[in-house]
Amino acid sequence: MFEAPQAWLPIAFFAAAMLYSSVGHGGASGYLAVMAFANFLPEPARITALLINIPVASLAYWNFSKRTPLRRDLLLPLLLFSVPCAFFGGLYRLPSQSYALILSLALFAGAFWLVAHRNGPESERKMPFKQALPIGAGLGVLAGLTGIGGGVFLSPLLMLGGFASAKQAAPVSAAFIVLNSVAGLAAQSQSLHKLPSEIAAIAVCAVVGGALGSYFGARHLSPPWLKRLLALVLGIAAAKLLVQAFAA
Repeated sequence: MFEAPQAWLPIAFFAAAMLYSSVGHGGASGYLAVMAFANFLPEPARITALLINIPVASLAYWNFSKRTPLRRDLLLPLLLFSVPCAFFGGLYRLPSQSYALILSLALFAGAFWLVAHRNGPESERKMPFKQALPIGAGLGVLAGLTGIGGGVFLSPLLMLGGFASAKQAAPVSAAFIVLNSVAGLAAQSQSLHKLPSEIAAIAVCAVVGGALGSYFGARHLSPPWLKRLLALVLGIAAAKLLVQAFAA
């Protein structure tokens, strides 16, 4: 899968999980950025990201929902189409070039979200049902295809649309990520044997990072400079994938 020593991988996964969970995310786009630097193949990369997303986002949901009640009026309509679409998206194997292009866009979106993230005012506005269905479907397909849970897109949509504040969006996004990741991983269960040999070490480090990040994030927002640093890493990884895609 890769040749160079990867002793830094557990540390990188720990850092990504800690930072992403501090805003209620599972960290998949961060893990995928790390694996892009490590030259993982697309299929092992996305199943690894989906697998680790589940416990980290679950911890984020647990910590944030204890502080801010879950907005079921936002979550349930989004899940109606997103979960089955994540499953069917996970069944499809994108060509390497297409995967690199789509993933690079997802990483750029993640970088933008980290830089633009603010804790806005509380909001109780409901998302129209007819608007929630296509949003959920689109994010579900993207989750299955790339190995992200969709939270990196959902959180800014909720906040910019005035449907939720940052702390309201966190438990909604975390629950959304968990269920879409489970669906996407279920579609790829026959590929679990392709998980990297380091999976145990990187998973443990990511879970520890996720527990710490979400615990403190639910009480205090992440320092802005940490978000900017990770945004830079995501941007570099996205640029690397774009170069690989166009060079193919």
